[in-house]
Amino acid sequence: MTYRLDSKVRPLIWVECQIETHPTRIEYLVKAKSNFKRRSTANNVQISVPVPYDADSPKFKSSVGTVGYDTEASMMIWKIQSFPGQKQYIMRGHFGLPSIRDEEDASMDRALDVKFEIPYFTISGVQVRYLKITEKSGYKALPWVRYITRNGNYQIRLSKNQNKKKKIKNI
Repeated sequence: MTYRLDSKVRPLIWVECQIETHPTRIEYLVKAKSNFKRRSTANNVQISVPVPYDADSPKFKSSVGTVGYDTEASMMIWKIQSFPGQKQYIMRGHFGLPSIRDEEDASMDRALDVKFEIPYFTISGVQVRYLKITEKSGYKALPWVRYITRNGNYQIRLSKNQNKKKKIKNI
């Protein structure tokens, strides 16, 4: 059984990004905070942050997980295997920029993307209280339900106005 939730729900993983642009480099400070109970854990968290198409020389530092650079998509990808509830992690990324640049950089119009799954957790609180299985073929079925919450379509848009420092707002 799958279902969609259309009501307003605060994001289970809140991502905040500060971008500082200099003439020859760009610096990112990405903060990810889990907004669910301590006893739950998000697995296979992947946060993809767009970077300028002409960025080079990537350097990363993170408090947890691994960070890589996908040159094809021009994305900085932060992978966290296990993200416990009520925790916050920080990642920093530095890229070099060419000395001659286009002021209207289309790469900054893209969105941050967050993917994750939380086993044994339902955001809506739906629970199956009773399950009866009738199988005529003789197959032994177990009356067991596994709850899992996945990210769905979860993106954070980057602002078009490029200041020296800017915060990315959730939409």
